[in-house]
Amino acid sequence: MLPLAVHESLPWYHPTGRECEVFEIAFQNRLPLMLKGPTGCGKTRLVEHMAARLGRPLVTVCCHDDTSVTDLLGRWLIRGGETVWQDGPATRALRQGAILYLDELIEARPDVITALHPLSDHRRRLFVERHDEEVEAEDGFMLVVSFNPGYTRGLKELKPSTRQRFLGISFDYPDAEAEARILAGETGIEAAQAKRLAVLGGKLRGLKELGFAEPASTRLLVNAARLIQAGMPPRLACDTALVEPLSDDPDLLRSLRDLVRLAF
Repeated sequence: MLPLAVHESLPWYHPTGRECEVFEIAFQNRLPLMLKGPTGCGKTRLVEHMAARLGRPLVTVCCHDDTSVTDLLGRWLIRGGETVWQDGPATRALRQGAILYLDELIEARPDVITALHPLSDHRRRLFVERHDEEVEAEDGFMLVVSFNPGYTRGLKELKPSTRQRFLGISFDYPDAEAEARILAGETGIEAAQAKRLAVLGGKLRGLKELGFAEPASTRLLVNAARLIQAGMPPRLACDTALVEPLSDDPDLLRSLRDLVRLAF
């Protein structure tokens, strides 16, 4: 078991449950971890925080429809008239004993997900066919994946044969009190301003009948808090960081600005 590294400047993270404990035990027991939750609720920040806390390198891949097996495992390149092999991020993470974080795994192509199966069980290895090499995970390697089930439901789903390879943690947006502490800790904004922003975020999330594709995330609130902390007037900060990113509809924008005026 690798010891926890001591860092004075870990990426700031405020636990809302026992997710840090689960992450650490999963790491110690060489088990893959699946993080489920809405956009901007802290999944990526948890991974960054825990990678630093555990003293492991972090290799992050943002998955999308064009992500191929070659992109993850590696490819042959021509350099200076010679053919050289270049590891992909998954292969590099295995060799380094790093934490491999596949963000929005569900967006990747099915063949990519299947190719990663040997990483998510007792084998902890990959066969890199193009390089004719089997790469085993160095000590400290961990596979972490994330996705937003609310956004993808009905469009894309992880197969049970994939889901059941992972431990799982579900995330949601924090309550107003916890979110205010997150905003203050993340940005240094005054507690009173952080509380107003957190209450505003809760009200925006309550407007489900308006049909937002995604609710107001903690990430958006952090952006607004950063602008306020930088000296921008609160209403302008909220308009820039919250209102405009949420919608393009003129009537809805007016309604959102009314809520901002009530909060500030």
